[in-house]
Amino acid sequence: MGTITTRDGTEIYYKDWGTGPVVVLSHGWPLNSDSWEAQMFFLASNGYRVIAHDRRGHGRSSQPWNGNEMDTYADDLAQLLDHLDVRGASLFGFSTGGGEVARYIGRHGTARVARAGLISAVPPLMVKTEANPGGLPLSVFDGIRTASLADRSQLYRNVASGPFFGYNRPGAKPSQGVIDAFWMQGMMAGHKNAYDCIKAFSETDFSEDLKKFDIPTLILHGDDDQIVPVDAAARASAKLVPHAKLVIYPGAPHGITDTHKEKLNADMLAFLRG
Repeated sequence: MGTITTRDGTEIYYKDWGTGPVVVLSHGWPLNSDSWEAQMFFLASNGYRVIAHDRRGHGRSSQPWNGNEMDTYADDLAQLLDHLDVRGASLFGFSTGGGEVARYIGRHGTARVARAGLISAVPPLMVKTEANPGGLPLSVFDGIRTASLADRSQLYRNVASGPFFGYNRPGAKPSQGVIDAFWMQGMMAGHKNAYDCIKAFSETDFSEDLKKFDIPTLILHGDDDQIVPVDAAARASAKLVPHAKLVIYPGAPHGITDTHKEKLNADMLAFLRG
């Protein structure tokens, strides 16, 4: 475990497990690198060096008032990879982390990256616009902001016990442990940072970033994702990323890093070895 200090003085916490080819993981909102535990344990046990950081304002990283937007998130990631002198990495992003990965490649290229993966990821654009009619209305994200200001602890409980893991679907078997872990990670995030990140993940257009992908790319998404709709996200991204491999998980929710971890782990490993 370690930390780096970015150019603007923000301390970024990261985990660095195992040895071998490098895999770098970027987490979702309002979580931190702990949300990747199943994948980190599995991949590090299968001969990979797995690095995952807590985004600024999240987890054990510091909570700066400014810089809670995608350009800075991507630059923080770039500084981490430069500090560790990572080369030939496979870069995976989940949900908001998928946006971070896309913006990293858009701003910094693929000199340090050999493969990319977008998992339940927000690109190309979540919010509905004239050019993106399949997106979600801005009112949805305004509602999240309102709920965050009113009682963010309850918001995180509601998200985790409902749509995030598909626990609101008939026949679902909720895990209180998974719900509690989501809530705990959310409450570790800075209030202002998590609030600002809602705009970052919902209103950032990654279309031009995706067009710059020049490496093998895996796109994984559940077709019952109630957080990031599959048509406006994965299927749209697959049309923009050259030669992307799109894999849809039938009936799967947003949080497949937990609910479908065995299949996801196997698919990630097969892609890494391919």
